[in-house]
Amino acid sequence: MTCRRPQNGLQAGASSRRARATAIAIALALAALVLAIYAPVRHFDFVQLDDPAYITENPHVLRGLTLDGVRWAFTTGHAANWHPLTWLSHMLDAELFGVAPGPHHLTSVLLHALNTLLLFGALLRMTGAVWRSAVVAALFGVHPLRVESVAWVAERKDVLSALFWLLTLRAYAGFAAPAEPAAPRRGRRYALALALFALGLMAKPMLVTLPFTLLLLDWWPLGRLGRTGAWPLVREKIPFVALAAASSAVTLIVQERGGAVSAVSSEPFALRLENAVVSLVAYLRDMLWPAGLTVIYPFPESVPAWQAAGACLVLGGISLAAWRLARSHPYVPVGWLWYLGTLLPVAGLVRVGLQARADRYTYVPLIGIFIAVVWGGAELAARAGARFPRRPALPAAAPALLAAASILALAAAARHQVGYWKDNVTLWTRATVLTLRVDEFEAHMSLGAALAAQGRSGEALRHFAEAVRLRPDSAEARRAEYDLRRQTGGAGVPR
Repeated sequence: MTCRRPQNGLQAGASSRRARATAIAIALALAALVLAIYAPVRHFDFVQLDDPAYITENPHVLRGLTLDGVRWAFTTGHAANWHPLTWLSHMLDAELFGVAPGPHHLTSVLLHALNTLLLFGALLRMTGAVWRSAVVAALFGVHPLRVESVAWVAERKDVLSALFWLLTLRAYAGFAAPAEPAAPRRGRRYALALALFALGLMAKPMLVTLPFTLLLLDWWPLGRLGRTGAWPLVREKIPFVALAAASSAVTLIVQERGGAVSAVSSEPFALRLENAVVSLVAYLRDMLWPAGLTVIYPFPESVPAWQAAGACLVLGGISLAAWRLARSHPYVPVGWLWYLGTLLPVAGLVRVGLQARADRYTYVPLIGIFIAVVWGGAELAARAGARFPRRPALPAAAPALLAAASILALAAAARHQVGYWKDNVTLWTRATVLTLRVDEFEAHMSLGAALAAQGRSGEALRHFAEAVRLRPDSAEARRAEYDLRRQTGGAGVPR
């Protein structure tokens, strides 16, 4: 026995080193893959959609990091949002790089790459499953639905807030570890998680659902529900809920004053509810087949009854299946409720802006679906391997090959999608092509403005004229067409 102890210790140490080396190699591969997808953005321009308000025409941001700028960031409701950390991040970019768009883009890319690594690390810490955690992180990092959040500089708030979301998960996993540390150390980890959550809310208020997500993680994979019961877990989330409530109140006040909360009274709640359930299914469709993604999806004047009924059936069917699998496969309901819960603030029940839905809204929510799918696929493969004991490698290899093929296909699609954010003309030309999925009037108006800015007056006039045809009562479209005709002496499209 005495001779085996050193050997066992050496074996354990070697195994630990191998595991650490594997995790580092995976992390490097994940970072390289994300950076390869988004490398072209270093040559991209700013776009006219929100980038002027956030960077190029914002004097507070353009002055860089100043005391007055910091004060402004914490007190302003500019752009109908209160997110001081997001303003500070743009100010830091302006301080370091001026108004050169490439570095601003690369900052968002680096944040997204870091988020991918943090997701891998958080899942690995909570589950101990190296390859499953790696596949979830890879799907998150490369999916084309991430492009809007990463390639659009004004959406810095998405990647920045998600950074604090994932850091909070990492700190909370340390606090909730089964081998509980001494009380002072555990208290520090709890305080760290709470502080990181507060910082995340100051980057984007969509983090208000994080306390709910922490409760889900207490169920699985942390397994705390069976050890402590429900009430202690709920009680320790009260400070998180209080911060979320305060952030929600500030956000509603700022958005109402800024005019971003629209149609609460003019559009029936039933229509907003129908749009919400259809959008929840549309996000799942786009996750499986991310074709036709674009910058703006119009809010419908009505939702066909068959669409609303079909969406309810899909959501109800998945929810029923998740409930039935709760005892044997808890990651399924956890992933599904993660998806539903984190999308609730942007589901459109209180309409903010003109869009029916947006790709950027799925940045954190789809992590839940990825977890359920990856863990479920791995367990199905393990069961299939048990049925074929003579050749267990065959069913075990199938999900690995499928995961690799899916990641590569999604990476290629994301690289293609990134190209549409090159500049205003490219972005809105793409939108005018997808006339069945976008606000066609808005697309033609935006493309006309982009072409006019480049001096391509004839092409711009054609798009302004098309916008007038689509909405003859639009004073904005008629004014844009009239002004450009005056500037060009009447050249362009005949009336």
